[in-house]
Amino acid sequence: MKPPSTAKAYAALFIGALAVSTSAIFVKWSEAPSAVIAFYRLFFAVVIMTPFFLRHIRELKRISRRDWWFSICSGVLLAFHFILWFESLDYTSVASSVVLVTLQPLFAFAGGALFFRERLTVGAVGSAVLAIAGSVLISWGDFRVSGEALYGDMLALLACAFVTAYWLFGQEVRQRLSLMTYTYIVYSISAAVLWLYAMLFRLSLTAYQLTDWLCFLALAVIPTLLGHSVMNWAVKWVSASTVSMAILFEPIGASALAYWLFGEPIRPFQWIGGIFILTGIALYLWEKNEKGPLTVQERSGP
Repeated sequence: MKPPSTAKAYAALFIGALAVSTSAIFVKWSEAPSAVIAFYRLFFAVVIMTPFFLRHIRELKRISRRDWWFSICSGVLLAFHFILWFESLDYTSVASSVVLVTLQPLFAFAGGALFFRERLTVGAVGSAVLAIAGSVLISWGDFRVSGEALYGDMLALLACAFVTAYWLFGQEVRQRLSLMTYTYIVYSISAAVLWLYAMLFRLSLTAYQLTDWLCFLALAVIPTLLGHSVMNWAVKWVSASTVSMAILFEPIGASALAYWLFGEPIRPFQWIGGIFILTGIALYLWEKNEKGPLTVQERSGP
């Protein structure tokens, strides 16, 4: 497949980041348990994708054992990322939760250097630190150091580690599998894991209001298919570190939506933090563009 232009890959990341910004809002609107919300988000996504996946079904015969294992790991990691993150929204604010869950460059840079031999430059690390500092500033007024909010913050941070590992596994597998096949496998595995989790804890899968069902469907279409899937397309052409940097747009969108819909205030520190984030991302992507896109070997190792 002919590689897309750098502009197209970055445009896809921007669209994906805008789409995932809605995730926390739909979760807040639903009163269903976290695992149930996550299950239906992925289950409906798989149902919608099935007719399109059937055109790629022959690709399943060519998947190596290694890629199957990596895809299974991605699916499990994504399932528990959603459980932990959605649960965190019951204990802390949208801004705090989203900020912590998007601190992925700290994990992605370490994982990329350790497992995929990505070269880290001073400029890349500096721009990441600037963006992360902006993320912290966005929710400075919402951070607490005790009680339920602290518990929610810890859940969000753990969810961040899980989703970064998910992107790292995906970066490896997406070199060989099409977007449709990879995402269909991973979402199906995640949905199966979440169904087992719901059964284990005896969570109802049917006793919900119309609002909940609409939220489930919206989560499947907007942040999953238009968010995660678009980013999974981009991760073939850019590194997981770059994807993680782009996701730092999410706190801006989520905070704005939370202000508009739930009345969560946007404080001066949060406006300043947004500028930090945009500056950090711009510097990081500019440096990547100046050096040219990494090759497959540079991104994924031997």
